[in-house]
Amino acid sequence: MVRQSNSDTGNTRKTASRINLFEKLKGDNTKLPPKHSAKAIILAWLGGFLAISAVALLSNTYSVPLVLGSFGASCVLVFGFPDVPFSQPRNVLGGHFLSSFVGLVCLTLFGATWWSVAIAVGTAISVMMLTRTTHPPAGSNPVIIYLTKPVWSFLLFPTVFGAIVLILVALLYNNFTRESRYPKYW
Repeated sequence: MVRQSNSDTGNTRKTASRINLFEKLKGDNTKLPPKHSAKAIILAWLGGFLAISAVALLSNTYSVPLVLGSFGASCVLVFGFPDVPFSQPRNVLGGHFLSSFVGLVCLTLFGATWWSVAIAVGTAISVMMLTRTTHPPAGSNPVIIYLTKPVWSFLLFPTVFGAIVLILVALLYNNFTRESRYPKYW
C-alpha cells in the first residue's frame, strides 16, 4: 500500500484547482442573447443623443460643468435597457451621488495614490450595493475624480444636476416612445 504524503495531496489539489479554473474560463457555452430590433436600436440611439444633448446644451448655456464621462454609459442602460434595476432613477441618481461622494472623501482623506483610488472604487461598489442604488456606470466616478481632482462642488455640478437632467429626459422619452412604464420603481 502506497501512502500519499501531505505535500503530494496539496500538489494534486493545486493542479485540480488550476484545471477547474481553466475549465471555467471556457465559459458556459450558452447562446448569445437575441438581437435587438432595429426600432429598439434607433430609439436607444435617439434617447442617448437627446439626453447628452440636453446635458451638454445646459452646460454650454449656463457655463456650468454638467457633462460627466460616465453619463454616456448611463445612457446605454437608461435608453437601451430601461426596465432593468440598474436603469431606474433611484439607481442613476443614488449611484452617481454616492460614488462621487465616496471618491471625493477618499481623495480628501488619502490623496491621489494608486491604493486610495482602489479603496474609493471598492467602497463605492459596496455602498451602492448596500443602499440598493447600484448603477454600474457610476462605478467609474471615483476614477474620474482621481484623474481630474475636482473640488467638492463636483458633487452637485456635474454629478447630481447632470444625473437629474438624464433622468428627466429618460422619464419623458421612455414614456413617450414605449408602451411600458418608466420607471419600474422609485
